Amino acid sequence: MIYVLLADGFEDIEALEPVDILRRAEIEVKTVGIAGKSVTSAHDITVSADITIDEVLKEDMTMLVLPGGSGHVNLDASSEVHALISYAAENEIYIAAICASPSIIGKLGLLEGRKYTCFPGFEQFAAGGIFSEEKAVLDGKFLTAKGAGAASDFGFKMVEIFKGKDLSESLKKQMQY
Repeated sequence: MIYVLLADGFEDIEALEPVDILRRAEIEVKTVGIAGKSVTSAHDITVSADITIDEVLKEDMTMLVLPGGSGHVNLDASSEVHALISYAAENEIYIAAICASPSIIGKLGLLEGRKYTCFPGFEQFAAGGIFSEEKAVLDGKFLTAKGAGAASDFGFKMVEIFKGKDLSESLKKQMQY
């Protein structure tokens, strides 16, 4: 199960476009409300998360996704989010972060020696990481992406990870990417 963490202030496109792409690929994904099921995005759109953070089944987790936007501050402030990140890292489960959220895993030292990308200005939080200008970067079990304009690349890379490049390319054609 892919869990997409939603905290108030999440960037709409960075969270929901990958969810849409994953569901088109018939990959199991659930949105997870950090402070309850009702979550308001950076652009004042309120969504209902599939589950709350206390309903996450760690043993079923295949990827943990951290959208950016101002919500990254709320994700970073959550001890439950940090516990999930630690669990994923310790168990070699994919961790995906976009926009400002690579700073969360960077501050934990998880990007050290790894190629990554993020929203400009957040590179300072990835000490020891190898910054890339690419829109989406996969290095081992860590997927990072630049920002809202890279949300589709982020989602298609997830499909490629779990179902292969052929399906990812097919979805790109279907979606007129």
